[in-house]
Amino acid sequence: MVKVMSIYKKIDSLRSRYYKASIGKENLLKIISESEVTEHVYNSNAIENSTLSLEETDKILNQIDCDRFISVREIFEAKNLARVVLYIDKKAKEQELNLDLMLFLHKILLSNINDNVAGRFRKDNEFVRVGSHIAPNPKEVIGRLEEMLVEYNSTVFENIIKRIAKLHLTFEYTHPFCDGNGRIGRVMNNYLLIREGYVPINIKFIDRKYYYEAFKEFDWSNKTTIMEEIVGKALTNSYYKRLAYLEGGEIISLIEYAKRKNLSYPNLINKAKRQTIEAFLEKGKWKIAFFKKKNSNS
Repeated sequence: MVKVMSIYKKIDSLRSRYYKASIGKENLLKIISESEVTEHVYNSNAIENSTLSLEETDKILNQIDCDRFISVREIFEAKNLARVVLYIDKKAKEQELNLDLMLFLHKILLSNINDNVAGRFRKDNEFVRVGSHIAPNPKEVIGRLEEMLVEYNSTVFENIIKRIAKLHLTFEYTHPFCDGNGRIGRVMNNYLLIREGYVPINIKFIDRKYYYEAFKEFDWSNKTTIMEEIVGKALTNSYYKRLAYLEGGEIISLIEYAKRKNLSYPNLINKAKRQTIEAFLEKGKWKIAFFKKKNSNS
């Protein structure tokens, strides 16, 4: 819990810095946001066992032929999720998250993939199992989702990380759809973060094992500690990246930074993973802002 509390404080500080640094830089922020679509699509689909690489995902989204055969389903999974990500970036400030919006996003996500279940919740005898977890009866889905939204909206006094973690775990525990629950759940996280004035997050495929541990923790003990840490670190990473660009540093690889500063690269990697230095993951590589003059942020 001490670790989570320290993340809470760090996010408050980073958010304040971000607002100051972003004044008058709307175009740069738009460019950063658009550049992240491919990574979000790749990571979210990879968590759900997509075989596409980051490079292949980028080629598909940019209408470039891949070097191997890609199934029609995986092509649509990439393109549809990209549409959803772009949609929420524009819509989050305009409309409150509700069940109708969840259904609309789901319809976009599964269009031309599984139209029989796209845009609707589980019904009748559509029971699902995720690992050892059997999702609640389809008859309970709508009620559980409504309770989830009520709890989220009535706990504004709590830290955003805790609220997002609890909502995400509750949504995935309920597993309201026959397919696409994980991707819609991660999209919803960003919808709510953007709506409340935070930056979006990207839960990475490389963190998949720990991510699944968070669901086990919630399923067995109703705790949200692991998911809070995951959301907090993802949010920290997202702020570090934006601040690196907004504050005008030279964006370089962490290994280059180690050379310039004459520091141990393995030690820097460990610090980056613990996020005790302002390094961030971009396209699978650790990067950091380098300032020629002495600057406490680097």
